[in-house]
Amino acid sequence: AASFQLPVSSFTERPKLPDNYTQDTWQKLHEAVGAIQSSISIKYNLEELYQAVENLCSYKVSATLYKQLRQVCEDHVKAQILQFREYPFLVHRNDSLDSLLFLKKINKCWQDHCRQMIMIRSIFLFLDRTYVLQNSMLPSIWDMGLELFRNHVISDKQVQNKTIDGILLLIERERNGEAVDRSLLRSLLSMLSDLQQVYKESFEQRFLEETNCLYAAEGQRLMQEREVPEYLHHVNKRLEEEGDRVITYLDHSTQKPLIACVEKQLLGEHLKAILQKGLDNLLDENRISDLTQTYQLFSRVKGGQQILLQHWSEYIKNFGTTIVVNPEKDKDMVQELLDFKDKVDHIIEVCFQKNEKFINLMKESFETFINKRPNKPAELIAKYVDSKLRAGNKEATDEELERILDKIMIIFRFIHGKDVFEAFYKKDLAKRLLVGKSASVDAEKSMLSKLKHECGAAFTSKLEGMFKDMELSKDVMVQFKQYMQNQSDPGNIDLTVNILTMGYWPTYTPMEVHLNSEMIKLQEVFKTFYLGKHSGRKLQWQTTLGHAVLKAEFKEGKKEFQVSLFQTLVLLMFNEGDEFSFEEIKMATGVEDSELRRTLQSLACGKARVLIKNPKGKDVEDGDKFIFNGDFKHKLFRIKINQIQMKETVEEQVSTTERVFQDRQYQIDAAIVRIMKMRKTLGHNLLVSELYNQLKFPVKPGDLKKRIESLIDRDYMERDKDNPNQYHYVA
Repeated sequence: AASFQLPVSSFTERPKLPDNYTQDTWQKLHEAVGAIQSSISIKYNLEELYQAVENLCSYKVSATLYKQLRQVCEDHVKAQILQFREYPFLVHRNDSLDSLLFLKKINKCWQDHCRQMIMIRSIFLFLDRTYVLQNSMLPSIWDMGLELFRNHVISDKQVQNKTIDGILLLIERERNGEAVDRSLLRSLLSMLSDLQQVYKESFEQRFLEETNCLYAAEGQRLMQEREVPEYLHHVNKRLEEEGDRVITYLDHSTQKPLIACVEKQLLGEHLKAILQKGLDNLLDENRISDLTQTYQLFSRVKGGQQILLQHWSEYIKNFGTTIVVNPEKDKDMVQELLDFKDKVDHIIEVCFQKNEKFINLMKESFETFINKRPNKPAELIAKYVDSKLRAGNKEATDEELERILDKIMIIFRFIHGKDVFEAFYKKDLAKRLLVGKSASVDAEKSMLSKLKHECGAAFTSKLEGMFKDMELSKDVMVQFKQYMQNQSDPGNIDLTVNILTMGYWPTYTPMEVHLNSEMIKLQEVFKTFYLGKHSGRKLQWQTTLGHAVLKAEFKEGKKEFQVSLFQTLVLLMFNEGDEFSFEEIKMATGVEDSELRRTLQSLACGKARVLIKNPKGKDVEDGDKFIFNGDFKHKLFRIKINQIQMKETVEEQVSTTERVFQDRQYQIDAAIVRIMKMRKTLGHNLLVSELYNQLKFPVKPGDLKKRIESLIDRDYMERDKDNPNQYHYVA
């Protein structure tokens, strides 16, 4: 496009026009316009022509001049249509070569028209800026040119169809991967845009319809043929290509409907199918980049995130359930839960842009599946914490241990029956404290504060009491040592006692055994010392928790054994003789049958065999004989013989769980009485819903009903005489 700057001079006074000036001048201008339209050189100087237009306008012939100019332009544009009417290939609509030639021809016609109108306007600029500007009904010279081109060339049905068919064919070829002349497309589409409604009405509508059909078919076909990651990759590629088309040659207004069409046909129509076909696989294999792409694409489509959320939740529940409900997997359950939680957290952070909805639904899903199997996860989490806090857990530094405990607390949060956790945790903590097997006091205290923060002070008060007992016991022992030094016969056994407050610690079944005289004497000395300081207290010795260090001599030399009290009683018998039968040992020690069998097993069938069993065998049977092993060898000086009785038995496990249930009954009773005392009269449903609010563990309506009946039987409350669903408190 060329533009000319021509000087504008103003006349102070108007000279008189010579005769025939108007006609002669128009003749000159007409010739110049004709030369421009024929692309030949103009005989006159452009400034002279510009001046001529200005002179005519000054003499009030603007209206005639505009009409004459319009007529000349119209005649020229009308003549253009003939070349297309006579265009030899108009019949073959789909011949792509013919179509391309036609497009180039129409493009040339349009480019020529634009160039000519720019030249013509530069000559008639004065007319355009005065007369045309003052008459709002008249189009400017440029717009007049567009109007003529639209009315006489593009509005011709044959030409318009052929042009749009050709453009659509080129776009289709490009979509199929061919290289096409993009500048030709850009030029033609901007022509349609310049010609106002032609782009919207004639081109865009057909273009979007064809796009819709193409992607509907492509979506159906590729969903069958391709795996989900490849399919989504293709969708992404298509969206990028169409975005690029808008930037390169389509009108910007087409972007929204075009992209919406691609999204609907390639994604919106297949949301469910895509997830059913491939999501589980992507999650199983932790395909981070594919999951990121899934989230990004689904977020573009209405309802996409919602359906992705549902499938996400289902996946977590299904996968989590397989971890929790299978008893064979109990050994690894907690570690698998932690690994699974790490994995979903990572996916939310990296792939799902930390979306709150995905985080919240993940938490709900965890809570759902972990409580599908009541009590067991709580018990196993307590045991897992025990394994991490026990001495000998070399795998973690303090920081790592802290991190593991934090992760455990997150899983712990999802559990409904937290009292089961507490019972097992307390039992294991007791073992760690009493056997001195705690890895680190700091880690123990840290875990306690986490539990306190999560469940309140009431939950941890007993656990804190256990720590307090251990600290107080140390002080008591310092005083006892001094007390012993002042005794006339301090004896040669070094006694350490832990004083445990009954309510804080797990319930231990007292077991009467036959201690030797020296031990009994020491117990009495301690009792006298302790009750002298704390009168009114009652001491009950817990033989199951006792342990000792024994010195022994073998042919190879001296050794020390770290053993339980029961193991101690058995081994001390061999100071009196070299061989004893099972029955004799049982008689002498007074240890309970199954406990004694386990004890003998640890001494005669384990790794460190201080005794020899006759006959050989894994299990201890009636009538077995036990002989002192004088040839005992071991690379260590101090040997710890594993105390089999410290291992948890199935009965112990069951009794811990049963104690929790018993405890729950008391809590339900107390809650019912508390509510009734405050409300005096209450309907059954209201009482039940109030109980659900107050109780911290899961409970079935049937269980609540039983407790209510029990309290009615015990006269804490009564039924209303007229309405059996109403209760009254009995003071």
